[in-house]
Amino acid sequence: MNIRGIDFTSAPSRRKPLTCAKATFDGRLLSFERLIQWKNFGEFEQALRETGSWIAAIDFPFGQSRRLIENLDWNAIGWSASKRPQTWSAYVRHFASLEKQQFESVLKDYRNSRPKGDKHHKRKCDELAKSQSPQTPVGTPVAKMFFEGAPRLLRAGVHMPHLRKGDARRTVLEGYPGVLARSIIGRRSYKNDNKQKQTDDQRAARREILTKLINGDCQRRYGFRLQVQKPKLIEDPCGDNLDALLCAIQAAWGWKYRKNNYGAPQRVDRLEGWICDPELLRFEG
Repeated sequence: MNIRGIDFTSAPSRRKPLTCAKATFDGRLLSFERLIQWKNFGEFEQALRETGSWIAAIDFPFGQSRRLIENLDWNAIGWSASKRPQTWSAYVRHFASLEKQQFESVLKDYRNSRPKGDKHHKRKCDELAKSQSPQTPVGTPVAKMFFEGAPRLLRAGVHMPHLRKGDARRTVLEGYPGVLARSIIGRRSYKNDNKQKQTDDQRAARREILTKLINGDCQRRYGFRLQVQKPKLIEDPCGDNLDALLCAIQAAWGWKYRKNNYGAPQRVDRLEGWICDPELLRFEG
């Protein structure tokens, strides 16, 4: 099977491109082949429409929390019906009709209307993965990543287990390399986009992650071996190259369990979606 792991950004450029790790998977061995970089969303959209059978895991929140979707004043932001949208496709399509600044204002107004400590809601999978709320606009701006990414997945017609049916030959899962990395090195830092904060300790952490995965952790945690011929993935101090590979591992695991809900619980919230990693099942169970 053709496997893709994609490290996402809300503003791709030559300096900070979208990074894709391509690999092949036979059910027992995941063989990393090469990295591809996309400097704009047009290249990403073209890749989503590539023919053939492939499965990808992409590192951004595909959905928002049920609590946000149920609490938003949809009439105030242009929803024509008298009730909130009932599906992921419906609310993503509506958000896509807004300008980015309008979308950011919607989230800002919502936060301002909420009491302290109840402004940013997490999905169930975020709570289990210890990832941030998909409403987060700063730092790692996953809200902006959602705004740029989710509508493109919808328009591409890919199959998104738990969220919408599409072309099953092009399947996309939500990945999160942080949960995989933490299962190996704990809370140690292994990357930073700020050059002033990039350290030798982070490089050592990246090496430890990759070395342990190759030497048995991938087999133990995911049920298959990992083969990487060029371990220079660790030389990227931003961690994008390594994160793309970690997403590829999650995509391969999802494909391995495609007949069992792609490795997710049977009752996934179809407004929120799910992060593809066995670590969530350990906590969820």
